[in-house]
Amino acid sequence: MALRPNNNFRNNRREEEPYRINGLIKGVQNVRLVGENVEQGIMDIKQALAIAVQQGLDLVEISPKADPPVCRVTDYAKFKYEQKKKQKEIKANAAKTVLKEIRFSPNTDDHDFNFKLKHAINFLKEGAKVKAYVHFVGRSIVFKERGEILLLNFAKGLEEVGKADELPRLEGKRMSIMFSPKKKK
Repeated sequence: MALRPNNNFRNNRREEEPYRINGLIKGVQNVRLVGENVEQGIMDIKQALAIAVQQGLDLVEISPKADPPVCRVTDYAKFKYEQKKKQKEIKANAAKTVLKEIRFSPNTDDHDFNFKLKHAINFLKEGAKVKAYVHFVGRSIVFKERGEILLLNFAKGLEEVGKADELPRLEGKRMSIMFSPKKKK
């Protein structure tokens, strides 16, 4: 039985490092050095590397596009960990928008309309976006103006808690309108 080479592609891919460190910082004469227990300022790259080695830390290029590039003397593993932690925190604090859909037919009755209006008001108060649409089935597409009137009345009912992002528009067999919650003062 012949031995086959290990073609496990998952392990062959190495994640490219987002920052250049130590000897990988090339094509630069001077750098702006920052960090703890370091004399901050502009100095030669070799001198900055020597300071990093003397402290037993890494020289990490923070912003390569600056003139001169900014480098920090720090432990690279700790630096990467802190960057990941910051990214997670930013992701957690990002507002997650929820979209709720409300469906009408062109012949929706007043009671059903009011019931759906109350639900939409609650959704907007909770901070969710609302997409209301009239679904035309079969020959009911003939009553486009009924659907438009229905959605405009719906928009009028939601004026206090939300604002319409656009006017009702027809997409195939659906006429839809989007609402966003109003900012609280």
